[in-house]
Amino acid sequence: MRRREWLIGLSSGSLFLSCGCRGYQHGHLLSANDKNIVGSHEAGSEVFDPLVDETVAKLLVRQEQAWPECQVGPDGMPMKKSICFVCVENKMAEDIGDFKDQLYQQIDSRILESNAFQPISRRMVDAALHETRLRPDSLMVPDNMRLFTSVLDRSGAPVDYLLYATLTSGTTKRNSSTQRDYLLTLEMVNVHNGQYDKQSSEIRKGYHKTAMGQYWNYNPFKR
Repeated sequence: MRRREWLIGLSSGSLFLSCGCRGYQHGHLLSANDKNIVGSHEAGSEVFDPLVDETVAKLLVRQEQAWPECQVGPDGMPMKKSICFVCVENKMAEDIGDFKDQLYQQIDSRILESNAFQPISRRMVDAALHETRLRPDSLMVPDNMRLFTSVLDRSGAPVDYLLYATLTSGTTKRNSSTQRDYLLTLEMVNVHNGQYDKQSSEIRKGYHKTAMGQYWNYNPFKR
């Protein structure tokens, strides 16, 4: 009898613990050496962070090589080019959620740290878009571009270049496995003459129903 009561109590206690822990979640801080979690269903930091680092670095290297063509300031040093980072456009198959604003801040911060550009504050850019009632994708119309840049110039922020960041993706499916190719493109347009520069970086990522899917589809010894 006592054994039966003990088993019933143990069962009740286990049920109580399982019910009480249903909404439990554990959090911990990551160190600089900790790797990012690899998302199981969509792209995350493991994709976006290296894409930003590589694409911005490519753009800055090319622009810094063009310094001799830049105007020289009173101190004899090349003047930084004024760049208006307009927006991050998501044209991927996935919704990037709160990563959109984070990507903007990451790219803007890296440009600010460079010696090639002087970014215009995002708050001023948003205010100019609001005042002109223009969408970012409509600024390539000459009249719209002149109106937009004149508002920024009046605010003390003359513009040399417009910068757009675009995320795209391509999907390849094979049975229960999927490969998605993520591409980040930075397009910079000279507002004075319409010339543009473009830099892109790509990361490929595989998604599988089981862990064996990775080895089945990406086995280096399998032709």
